[in-house]
Amino acid sequence: MSDERANSYDYDGLMACARGELFGAGNAQLPAPPMLMISRITSITEDGGEHGKGQVVAEFDVTPDLWFFQCHFLGDPVMPGCLGLDALWQLTGFYLGWRGMLGRGRALGVGEVKLTHMVTPETKRLRYEVNMKRVIDRRLKMGIADGVVLADGNPTYAVSDMRVGLFQDS
Repeated sequence: MSDERANSYDYDGLMACARGELFGAGNAQLPAPPMLMISRITSITEDGGEHGKGQVVAEFDVTPDLWFFQCHFLGDPVMPGCLGLDALWQLTGFYLGWRGMLGRGRALGVGEVKLTHMVTPETKRLRYEVNMKRVIDRRLKMGIADGVVLADGNPTYAVSDMRVGLFQDS
């Protein structure tokens, strides 16, 4: 990994990651749409965040025609809570790849998830903040982080102790 890593990524950069081009074959990838729940990464740092161990800040543009509003729920459209959690896991795995760690990313768990508001078709933008708590880069490659999701500036999700690991093909 070059010392000249980008500190932000536009949609094209995220799609390069989804295709396996950003961190190399067999390493961290983002999912492709419609499961890609991120429009851009506005900031990524190795030593920022509330724990000083790294932070990722990203955004997702919400439009009323998104696929999940059509089916969850009929007549009462809301974004499934699991998709916001998945976005936070996606960003945690991206962070590990960005740090130069090798292997395919897999969500391993989460300590606690609190959902306080709903994301509806009227929502315009989600802001994700992932604050790394611990990065393990030994035989075991894993990130442990807390995260929040803000919908148009309003706290919507709070997640603690997310775990994402990287695993190499044997």
